[in-house]
Amino acid sequence: MNCPDLFNETEAWQAGFEQVAGVDEVGRGPLAGPVTAAAVILNPKAIPDGLNDSKKLSAKRRESLFEQIQATSIVSYAHISESVIDDINILNASLLAMRTAVAGLSTAADFLLIDGNKAPAHLPMSYRTIIKGDAKSLSIAAASIIAKTVRDRLMSDLAASFPGYGWEKNAGYPSAEHKSALLRLGVTPHHRVSFKPIHNILYSKNK
Repeated sequence: MNCPDLFNETEAWQAGFEQVAGVDEVGRGPLAGPVTAAAVILNPKAIPDGLNDSKKLSAKRRESLFEQIQATSIVSYAHISESVIDDINILNASLLAMRTAVAGLSTAADFLLIDGNKAPAHLPMSYRTIIKGDAKSLSIAAASIIAKTVRDRLMSDLAASFPGYGWEKNAGYPSAEHKSALLRLGVTPHHRVSFKPIHNILYSKNK
């Protein structure tokens, strides 16, 4: 199995960049909750073992790596709310989350490694987009772990206030439990009304 490495980071370092940040987002597909992005500048001398695409790690392993990344790296993350997602669409909200996370780094990045094929517009630093970057770059893998962990924790907190939707397990994604609860319990303030399943429920009730 291929694992992420420092190939892209090393190219940037050799080109003279010093603060290389991996950037990733999570939460484009859910029906509820924010979209979340993280930016991580790894310390080359203290990289946690076992960094990988967050989707390939167990929740327990992610939690452990989350703490290690926080302890050794420069970390920033940002949530973009459901209302903003509805206003500007999920792609633009994802890019805004990335931009906000990068801007929040306590030490400014001078080069970004961005998961996917699209970067936020008018970034003030150099960057490279990498498709499936969380499986290729250790910095992006670290960002994916941070983003998923903080978003999963947020959705678990919201689940306590809005029980029945299973957000503590499905993180707002359209699982069978979540879709069944929508029909039974209705739409909450944390649902994305611009997403078709939510829009259809609201529209049918307003007919």
